[in-house]
Formats: sequence, C-alpha cells, structure tokens
Amino acid sequence: MSYKTFAAIDVGSYELAMKIYEISTKNGIKEIDHIRHRIELGTDSYFTGKIERARVDELCRMLNEFTAIMKSYKVDGYKAYGTSAIRESQNRLILLDQIETRTGVKIEVLSNSEQRFLDYKSVASRVKDFQSIIEKSTAFIDIGGGSVQISLFDEDSLVTSQNIRPGVLRMREELARVSYRSYQLEDMVEEMVYDSLESFREMYIGDKKIQNIILVDDYVSLVVQRNYLEMIKKGQVSTESFLNFVDSLKKKKTREIAMSLGLAQENISLLYFSALMLKCMIKVLGAEMLWAPGVSLCDGIAYEYAEQNKLLSSGTDGMPHDFEQDILDCARDINRRYHSIEYRTREREMIALTIFDSMKKKHSLSKRDRLLLQLAAILSECGRYISFANIGDSSYNIIIATEIIGLSHVEREILANIVKYATEKFDYYKILDSTASLDRESYLKIAKLTAIIRLSEGLDLSHRGKCSKLKIVNEEDELLLIVETNADMTLEFGLFDRYATFFEEVYNIKPVIRQKKSNI
Repeated sequence: MSYKTFAAIDVGSYELAMKIYEISTKNGIKEIDHIRHRIELGTDSYFTGKIERARVDELCRMLNEFTAIMKSYKVDGYKAYGTSAIRESQNRLILLDQIETRTGVKIEVLSNSEQRFLDYKSVASRVKDFQSIIEKSTAFIDIGGGSVQISLFDEDSLVTSQNIRPGVLRMREELARVSYRSYQLEDMVEEMVYDSLESFREMYIGDKKIQNIILVDDYVSLVVQRNYLEMIKKGQVSTESFLNFVDSLKKKKTREIAMSLGLAQENISLLYFSALMLKCMIKVLGAEMLWAPGVSLCDGIAYEYAEQNKLLSSGTDGMPHDFEQDILDCARDINRRYHSIEYRTREREMIALTIFDSMKKKHSLSKRDRLLLQLAAILSECGRYISFANIGDSSYNIIIATEIIGLSHVEREILANIVKYATEKFDYYKILDSTASLDRESYLKIAKLTAIIRLSEGLDLSHRGKCSKLKIVNEEDELLLIVETNADMTLEFGLFDRYATFFEEVYNIKPVIRQKKSNI
C-alpha cells in the first residue's frame, strides 16, 4: 500500500510541537508520533516586540532535534508554521532567516485567519461528529496564546467568525503585572473578556440560544479527552459537568492539580486561565454541551498536506466538509452586516463566474482565483453602507479591516483591491506597488479579475436580472456575450464600452454584447 510520511511543526506562542503522520487514501491520516517542548516565545514578543536570544537558541536546538527525528522517519515532506508569537515579533524576517540558516527548517508565518482555518479544518475533518453538531447552533471556540477566535454555525452554515483578545498566555502575562489575591483571579479574567463577549452576543446571537461549543485548545481539551469528567460520549461533556470541574480547581493547589490530571506542573497556570475563560464564555453563550475533539494545529497542517496531495478519501463517514463554502458564507455575512442587497450581488456573481469559466484557456488563473472573483462579486457593494459616492474606497476599507476566515492577508488585500477598482480608476503597478505589499503576480491577478468584475457590472447596470440567461462564445479576437432576454437593453448597449475597455486592455480581446430575443 502506498502512503506518505509527513511531519507537521507548530511553532506556537508557548509550545513547540511536531507530529509525524502516515497518510494514505485507504487509511486516511494516522498519527504515529508526537513531540512537544514547552517554550514561551509569546512572553517575549507580546510585551517587548522581540524574542530574546536565549529563547532563539533554545528554539534552534529543538528544531535541530526535530530534524533528526524527521530523518529517522524518512519523511516525504514537512511543513513548519509560526503563529502569533513570531507574527508579532518586530524583527520577524531577521529571526526567520537566522532560524533557517542554523537549522535548515523554513518556518512560514500564518496570519490569524489562516491559523484558525487550519484549526477549524482539523476538527471539520472528523466529518461525522462535526456535521451532526453544527446542524444545531454552535460556537466554535479556538483558544490560543495571543487571542481567541469565536465562529458561529447554524444549520450547517458558518455565520460569522471574530477574533477577541487576549488569549491565555497574553492574559496571564498581563495579569502578572497586577497585584491580586488568588480568590480575585476569576473575577479579573471575567472582567477582561466579558465586555467583548457581551458585544459579540448582542451583535451576532441576540435572543438565539447556542446549544453546543466545539473547543480547540491545548489544555482543557486534554483533560476532557482523558475522561476526567463525566462523558456524554468520547470528548463530549455537559457544560454543567465542566463548570463543576472548574469550581473544583479553586480548592486545590497547583501541585495537587498537576498530579490528579497527569499534567506537568508548569502547564497548570495556562490550564486554569483557559478553563476560566471558557467558563465565562459558557455563561454568556448559554451552551449545554461541550465537545473537545482533542485536535491541534498540527492536525490541520496534516489535513492541508493530504488535501493538496489528493490523499483524502470520503471514507465511510461521508464527503469531506466544504471549506470553500464556509469562506463564501463569511462573505455573505459581511454583506448582511452592511445591508447589501443580495439579489444584486447574486446576479453579478453568476455573470462573473460564467465569464471566468468560459475563458480558462486565456486567463491562466486558478481555482483559488475563481474563489477570489466570487468573493469580489459578493462584496462589491458593501461600501454603500458608508458612502454612495465612494463605494470602491469604502468597500476596500471594510474588507481590509474584516477578517475573513480561510483567506491569507495577501489574499484579503488582493480581494479588497479588486472590489476597489471595480468602480475606481485603476492604479497601474508603479502606483499600486507603492501603496500595498503586492508583488507582480498579485498585481496581474488584480488586473485580470478586476476586468471581469467590471465587465459583469456592464451587463448588470439596472440590476433587474436581464442576464439570467447568458451564453459566451470565444472567437479569435472577440468575446461574444449573448444575452437571451426580451427586456429593454438600451442602457446596457449604450454604456457597455465604458465597462469593456479595461477588459480589452488586459486580455487583448474585445467583448461584444448581443441580445437574443426569447420566443416566449
């Protein structure tokens, strides 16, 4: 049987972890080793902006050991990702270059949305349990060292995803600067997170009841997985049982907790902070069931590798979860938040995708680029909420300021620029490069997708569904857009050149609109 051996490395804010996997289409993703090393990189970067030399030396020493372990397993590939501790380091590029020079390990830094999406994938890959749980209103809570991500699901759809600070390590370090007694800790934790949680509840939940919580973290999940609480089923406990467990921790000393739970004593402080934060979230959200599947970022990295190398099988639990649909759901939630009219963007979305699909041989764009185009069509009018006169700039600012789970920062910047230039004068590379961190490839992608969005707008000026039946024919130097409708298209014919000129410049193809009268 053919399989791949893969190593996933998570350079986290308070721990360095590596998992070794065997991955095959027949047996799926099988973990065969797990190595963890406690190193609090975030203690430095969160508060001084740099990781001190002694910790860098320790990190490099451990990465060299990881490299030796990978060689012993003869891994076919590896991925090493850094999260918020490295992301927030002021000298990140220097640090990454130094680590690669000393260890040979190339660390890629994830944006927050990319990191949370991989955590989310690690849970969603457990298709049967995940799908059954999110059919009911569910909060997906991902507690990290720097921040917490809360994503809401309802009827199998992602409703919203928001990032809240602080995370457990950042909170512990902030409170280390405060003089308090142990009995005051729970109240202070609640005071630090309650306002954000209450605002989140009012904005996105209202009177609706959250029934389930899915938890991803490094400590509470471990306790739940080890059956220290009364189980509903493996990894699932009632929130009442969990709250009783948290209250029991108050009566014990650190050493006693560590011995009773089989954890290292140095991990107890972060366990307690994580548990107190989760208790506060349960009180605000009112959930009844807690599921801690016991997955980590490494599992998400392995899933991504298997996905990219076509090693995933639907297996016996059903088809893999549709992650792309979750990204689209997030965009539609942004639209609702800014009161965009859905039928207007739906028509433009359909036209843009039809044009894209008809030109596969001419635009050299990828499936991922198709998703960016679809997102641009959906979000093309969100800026109207701020300004009718400056829709492009307003939409750009909304998208740049809004985290879209599953998109990297660069992808979000590309998306924001496509939406901006759909209505604004296009800035050519020299100007665009001076205002954004985009390379030549990204610039060309923006130009090509903007041209399609503009052409879509030219066919949908009145937003009255005139182009619901659209056929596209590619000729040598023309793109025939044949619209079957009996509606009056005088406006579209009269102003079409204004929207087609940029398309012709980018693709060297002249778009031509034709109307075909229906026999009905």
